[in-house]
Amino acid sequence: MKPQQSSSPGTVDVQAFIDSQRFSPYQWMILIVCFLVVVADGFDTAAIGYVAPSLTREWGVSKLAMGNVLSASLVGLALGALIAGPFADRFGRKPVLAVSVAVFGLFSLATATAASAVELSGWRFLTGMGLGAAIPNATTLLAEYAPARRRAFLVNSMFCGFTLGAAGGGFLAAVMIPEFGWRSVFVVGGVVPLVLAVMVLALPESIRFMVLRDWPAQRIGSVLRRVAGSAQFQASRFTLPDDQADKLRSPLGLILSQKYRMGTFMLWTTYFMGVLVFYLVTSWMPTLVNETGATPAEAALIAALFPLGGTLGAMACGWLMDRIDPHRVIGVAYFFAGVFTLAMGHASSGSYLTMLTPVAGLFMGAGLVSMPALAASFYPTQGRACGVGWMLGIGRFGGILGAVAGGTLLQLGLGMSAILSMLAVPSVLAAIAVAAKGMAGEAKPSQQAAVANEA
Repeated sequence: MKPQQSSSPGTVDVQAFIDSQRFSPYQWMILIVCFLVVVADGFDTAAIGYVAPSLTREWGVSKLAMGNVLSASLVGLALGALIAGPFADRFGRKPVLAVSVAVFGLFSLATATAASAVELSGWRFLTGMGLGAAIPNATTLLAEYAPARRRAFLVNSMFCGFTLGAAGGGFLAAVMIPEFGWRSVFVVGGVVPLVLAVMVLALPESIRFMVLRDWPAQRIGSVLRRVAGSAQFQASRFTLPDDQADKLRSPLGLILSQKYRMGTFMLWTTYFMGVLVFYLVTSWMPTLVNETGATPAEAALIAALFPLGGTLGAMACGWLMDRIDPHRVIGVAYFFAGVFTLAMGHASSGSYLTMLTPVAGLFMGAGLVSMPALAASFYPTQGRACGVGWMLGIGRFGGILGAVAGGTLLQLGLGMSAILSMLAVPSVLAAIAVAAKGMAGEAKPSQQAAVANEA
């Protein structure tokens, strides 16, 4: 296909050019490396949970102390996402992504040397900073090389790596800990990201960032030729479809400006509520089920079904978002997540709970995983990494609240039925917030072509 050009001879709109091409092997390389980064991120994020029982036995760590260790990681994740986004919009997606991956690799290795719970908390906080910084930049880099017609599906596919990394880490930990001890999990979680950091350096910088920062036309053209494969074009100037006024703002100022403020707050609200539910369920579901009379093994199996269902839901949601209004797709996903979470709380037997849990997880996973793709399509190049990063960072505080709230509700004597029923409320609030964003006039169906070209 011939690239679309503006009316000015020798000028190429880079997003229109990418949209006019097939998804090339060069773009597949970007997708695969970003996917592997997210897999490593998922592994390292979940690693502390897999080693917790061993730490409790070896060090005699109390549940309160272990809770502090888990919280330290979550706080690091939140701050890493908040800081990295603006940095990436200023200095580029590629260098910030490479540094982020190297940081969580190095501090994961350092975690393996910890000799106390306090030291472990410090290393996990620093590891979390790198983990939180990596995700928004992997999202932004991939989104800015993806054609608009397949963007949501590709970004959601990348995000499935997080679940796979977290689940795969559990299987690997089960094999490694009895043979090599709990420290071996963090060694693997450190070495792999360091290798990936080198792979990230082989990726190109975001094509949209290069145009935004007026990089040499020859360098931009060289990257586009690798994207296009055999397609030939001549261009002395490259452009973006972004509003020129947006370039004059700082990234944070842009996402909080009047033009984007409503959408920004609704994205934050939606993601915060979804992460609150997800972390409360995944953190406390084994305990809740165990207290109904199930064995620890049965409780762990039922709890594992919740995040497992999210992978299929995320893929389906991404496919639908590329075809119909993404706000409706995500809103429906959150609504039914609330419905099935409520049903889980009223399950009359273990067999019903086993059937309902993966269905609730499917809808919750679909909604959560699709949010970065929605945010990436909403913001222009100047503030995209900041917008995605701040949404993810704000959401992490929802995860902290969910983890703390679960323990507090249990301490107050509430059981599984009451707690899961209460979680229907934030799920429905998430559905309302994302619907409000769509109805506010931002990224409406009549504007989809314009918004697609902005991502």
